[in-house]
Amino acid sequence: LLEKDIFAESYRRRTVMRLYDLKRELNKMRLTVAPLQDALAQLQRNPAQLLHDEARLYLRDVQDHATRVNDAIDTLREMLGTALSVNLSMVTLAQGETVKRLGAWAALLAAPTLITSWYGMNFTHMPELAGRFAYPLLIGVVGAACVVLYRLFKRSGWL
Repeated sequence: LLEKDIFAESYRRRTVMRLYDLKRELNKMRLTVAPLQDALAQLQRNPAQLLHDEARLYLRDVQDHATRVNDAIDTLREMLGTALSVNLSMVTLAQGETVKRLGAWAALLAAPTLITSWYGMNFTHMPELAGRFAYPLLIGVVGAACVVLYRLFKRSGWL
């Protein structure tokens, strides 16, 4: 379930919060298990008879279990760190796609803006202003520029 949330198409803040909560819990577990390993190692090395012989038989087994638990916690912490990195990468990729789309739409709006702003400068000696079909031709050029840009962006996958 968590893996599906990490690789989902849309960003969910809840996923990052859950990953962070799991990482915090694993850190607490590690801080609990690490001193236990030290205490068990000390008991095993101590020549004094603090434990009964029957309990000593199980001490090495308990220490092995504590070591395995600590190793498992370290592995899970690494996996959670990787999951957080992957989630961040997925969010960054999604933002890149959004920026590409916004850039394409901005270019589609910039082309007609540039062409029509040229005619808004109130020049009196522009040869194309006197022509009978100047205005319809201008609309055709703006429309053609928009269609060409749209097809280019659509073909490249930006739109």
